[in-house]
Amino acid sequence: MPRRPSKRRPARWLVALPMILILLAAGARLSEGAAMTAVGARPDAAGYAAPGPHAVGATRTRIAGDAPLDVAVWYPAAVADEAPEIAYPYALKWFVRLDGVARVAGRAHRDAPADAAAGARPLVVLSPGFAMGTTAYAWLAERLAAHGFVVAAPEHREVMGPSMADFGRAFVDRPDDVRAVLDHLAVGGGPLAGAIDLERVAVVGHSLGGFTALAAAGARLDLAAFEARCAVDRAGAAEHAWLCDLVLPHAADVAARAGLAAVPTGTWPGRGDARVDAAVSFAGDAFLFDGAGLAEVAVPLLAMGGTADAAAPFAWTTALAFAHASAPRRVQVALEDADHMVFAAGCEAVPFFALLGKGTFCGDPAWASERAQDVIAHLTVAFLRAELMDDATAAAALAPGAVAFQGVAYAAVGY
Repeated sequence: MPRRPSKRRPARWLVALPMILILLAAGARLSEGAAMTAVGARPDAAGYAAPGPHAVGATRTRIAGDAPLDVAVWYPAAVADEAPEIAYPYALKWFVRLDGVARVAGRAHRDAPADAAAGARPLVVLSPGFAMGTTAYAWLAERLAAHGFVVAAPEHREVMGPSMADFGRAFVDRPDDVRAVLDHLAVGGGPLAGAIDLERVAVVGHSLGGFTALAAAGARLDLAAFEARCAVDRAGAAEHAWLCDLVLPHAADVAARAGLAAVPTGTWPGRGDARVDAAVSFAGDAFLFDGAGLAEVAVPLLAMGGTADAAAPFAWTTALAFAHASAPRRVQVALEDADHMVFAAGCEAVPFFALLGKGTFCGDPAWASERAQDVIAHLTVAFLRAELMDDATAAAALAPGAVAFQGVAYAAVGY
C-alpha cells in the first residue's frame, strides 16, 4: 500500500518567493559553465525506457492570436543517429518568466526534417506543471519521439505570483490550450506536414498538467464536491488542506472565465476534446473533479504519482483518478516515497538548486533521477504504444504480472 504523504508543508516556499528570486538570479550566474543535466535515454535502460529506433528532431512553433501560444515540438527525424548535444533552457514563470536559470542537455536535432518514411505518427500533447517551462520535460519528450510519437508541448501563459490567481484561471485556459494545439496542427503545412495523425491523440501532463490531461479527456470540474472534501479535511487538520485555500476563494472568478453566470452546484460543463484518445496524469490535480467529474473520463488512463507527495497527495490525485475514471483500461502507478518533482528533469549539475533544496524544484530526495525516468518512461511509452499504436507487446508489458520495479506499487484494469 502507498504510504501516507509526508508531513512537510508544501506551501512553505510560497512565502519565500522573494528570497527564491534572489537565489535564482544568483544561480543563473553560478550555472554558467557548469555541466548540463542530461536527459537522453541511457543505453543500458530496460524495456521501453531504452533508446527508441528513431532519431529525434526538435522545433518550436507559435499559434497566432490575441494571446499567442508558443509550442515546443519533438518528432521522429530524417537524420543520422549521431546527434550533437542540444541545450534546452530550463524556464520558470515566477512573477516574470525566467529563462535559462539552468540548462538541460538533450540529443535532438534542432529543426531537422521530419522522417517522411515513418508516415503520420500519433500525437502526444505534453502539458507542463504550473508555472513550469516545457523543457523541464524534454527528457520524456525525446524518449517518446524516439519511440515514434510526435510530441507538442504548449507554453501555458501563466505566472506564479503572490495571489496565485493564474492557478484558477488555468482550469479554463489549459484545456483550451490543448484544443488550440490540436486545431493548429490539424491545419497542416510546415516542416511537420503529413507527419501527424490526429486520429491518434493522447494528452500527458504533470501536476496541473495532469489536471489538463484529465480535463482534455472529459473530466469535469466539481468544486462543490471539492469544498465538501475540504470541510472534512480541514476539521481533521490535514496537512494538504492548504490546497482548499488555494482554490476555493477563486471559484467565482474561474466560473466567470468559463463563461458561467455562477459557480455550478454540481459538475461543470466539460472542456474536453473528443479527439483525445488516451490520457496520462502524473500527480494530476484530480481532486478538482472529484468522483462524479472523473467518471466522465472514458478513454484509457495512466495515473502515476509519488506516495510522499505533499503538494499533490497521492490519495487526492493518482488514486482518486484511478478509482473513479470510467475507462475500461486504466493503470495506477505508485512511486514509493517519491515527492512531487520526481517527474521533472534532474538538477544534479545546477548549483543554485542546492541552495534552494534539491528535490523541491527538480529531481527527488528519495529517487535518483535516472532510475525514476527509466520507470516513468517505460510505463508511459508502453501505455501510449498500446493505446495509440495497437501494440500488443506493449499492452502485455502493462499486465500486473509483467511490472516488477523495486519501489513501485502497480495496479491495472483491462490489461
